[in-house]
Amino acid sequence: MSSRTANRIAVLMGGYSAERAVSLSSGAECAAALRGEGYDVVEIDAGEDLPARLAAAKPDIVFNALHGRWGEDGCVQGLLEWLKLPYTHSGVLSSALAMDKARTKAVYRRVGLPVVEDLLTSASAARAAHPMQPPYVVKPYNEGSSVGVYIVHVSANGPAQLPDDMPDTVMVEAFVPGRELTTTVMGDRALGVTDIIAEGWYDYHAKYTVGGSRHVVPADLPADVYAACEDYALRAHVALGCRGLSRTDFRWDETRGLEGLFLLETNTQPGMTPTSLAPEQAAVQGISFGALCRWLVEDASCFR
Repeated sequence: MSSRTANRIAVLMGGYSAERAVSLSSGAECAAALRGEGYDVVEIDAGEDLPARLAAAKPDIVFNALHGRWGEDGCVQGLLEWLKLPYTHSGVLSSALAMDKARTKAVYRRVGLPVVEDLLTSASAARAAHPMQPPYVVKPYNEGSSVGVYIVHVSANGPAQLPDDMPDTVMVEAFVPGRELTTTVMGDRALGVTDIIAEGWYDYHAKYTVGGSRHVVPADLPADVYAACEDYALRAHVALGCRGLSRTDFRWDETRGLEGLFLLETNTQPGMTPTSLAPEQAAVQGISFGALCRWLVEDASCFR
């Protein structure tokens, strides 16, 4: 459906996940931008009454600004396809794949993309004993935005002291020292590489708090590492079946050159807030925030 025939846009935001707050911020920013592009926009905080609210709103297109579980894992995408409503970003299968970190890594490995050693275990087992030799990272296997990420350093006195609300299944990954890099893919085009500089770990607070991190875009990297980030992000986008916008995150151990570059995950619903990475990369390419949102609407379809 082209933007010439689509006028009424429903922006989904909020939801139930651990990333509700940032989704509300993303949704408000996208709704304002789309109004600036001339669309009639209705904002919907996604709850149990979502089907009824969508039926009442009668949108031409649904702009998905949800993050985390239920909004980024194929659930709401399936609902929208059931209702035959065109929507933005990735479809059911690719959303579910990318949210499941273990299955994402299986896809990466199948197409020859570099990843670190990892395993799945229970949170109780990870609390009781080291699941691998430190240093390593423990995180939920199906959350985004660095929610619930814990690093166990070589000097740690014991295994990770995970909170009681940690999911039953966690992913443990070998820790890669060095730099945090990310690349956004817009359709079939990589938008460059950002070097993320934070005090300590690039966690949820650093991602979404003004001043929590500094973004160097385009990143000052060796040409082969920069090119590899763009190539790997495009290959990940295609291998996972992503649509619209995605963003792939990397760790780079600069002491090892290109061999020190590893994929962490691919985000099918990148943040769209004032501190978010994808809009920054688009802006460097001359794409305004409004134009980026408009492109996502123009790219929308059902059965993605």
